Amino acid sequence: MNVTFKTLTLPKLYPLAISRGTMSSSDNLFVMVESDGVVGLGEHAPATGKAWTAERAHQQLAEFCAKGFSLEPEETWAAMRAAEIDPPAMAALDIALWDLRAKKAGTPLYELLGLEKKSVPTSVTIGINPPAVTLERVSDILRRTGAKCLKIKLGSPEGRAHDKEHFLAAKEASAPFGSILRVDANGGWTVEEAVEMISWLKGHGVDYVEQPLVEGGEEGLLALYQNRELPIFVDESCRWASDVEKWADRVDGVNLKLMKCGGVTEALRIVDEARKHNLKTMIGCMSESSVAIAAGAAMGALFDHIDLDSHLNLNPDPASGAPIVDGVIVPLDLPGHGASLNA
Repeated sequence: MNVTFKTLTLPKLYPLAISRGTMSSSDNLFVMVESDGVVGLGEHAPATGKAWTAERAHQQLAEFCAKGFSLEPEETWAAMRAAEIDPPAMAALDIALWDLRAKKAGTPLYELLGLEKKSVPTSVTIGINPPAVTLERVSDILRRTGAKCLKIKLGSPEGRAHDKEHFLAAKEASAPFGSILRVDANGGWTVEEAVEMISWLKGHGVDYVEQPLVEGGEEGLLALYQNRELPIFVDESCRWASDVEKWADRVDGVNLKLMKCGGVTEALRIVDEARKHNLKTMIGCMSESSVAIAAGAAMGALFDHIDLDSHLNLNPDPASGAPIVDGVIVPLDLPGHGASLNA
């Protein structure tokens, strides 16, 4: 068994601004695990405002792997969690091991997981911008990708008036495409602002609202949920399967991310927990290339909503294997998750 690492800088086509800050590029760590001549490929991607850097991930994983680890993803995931490795670093090795397992079995990862290939359309995302910029970028994103759903980032530090202007510009630009509209506040609202904005957004045909309140402010979800006018999903508030039960009485669904929960292993557990509590499920992304997106797409049949679009905003994507077809990110019929680095 041999483990190698490669760090690449991934420039974004459009900088992504959310309530916590702006990211115009990211340094992503790719992990290759070779066993018996077969190589599994995984990816670490950072999150805006977090200390989960590629350099730190490389150091953590190099030290962890040097001590020896199991090729069974479930065992290694547990060992990494016990070692307090950063979630995106965990995800990189976990994804590589699932890719390796499926490749050794000679089957696509979605089939190894016992899933069908079918999936729902992905959202594509527009960050917080001045309205004129939003108008231009939304039109380009939807025309270029053929996406059917648009996720609009709100929670602007400039206040709710800016949120509304930005939203209306996005709605106007998306109207010719007939896009379904979703909103993600990334914890940028107070309870009072969330009540106001959700009522306002309901009148503009929004599908759901994601993470209206800041992580750590989940008590406020109780009052918000009781009289909600739109479904509420949590994202940052739900990292592990053990978090699902905490918020099951105050949300309609959970958004998991492979980078946030440490990979495929825990993602499967989160879905199971959500179903036990009759919650809707969503899978999102951070700043991944096609590698981690392909791993997420392999699980696509499990989710009510999908937001796997980060690779569509790279210039260029250093990998391939997660194409968008008629609005859907489609897993390839290749052994493993199907993605590979281009160089």
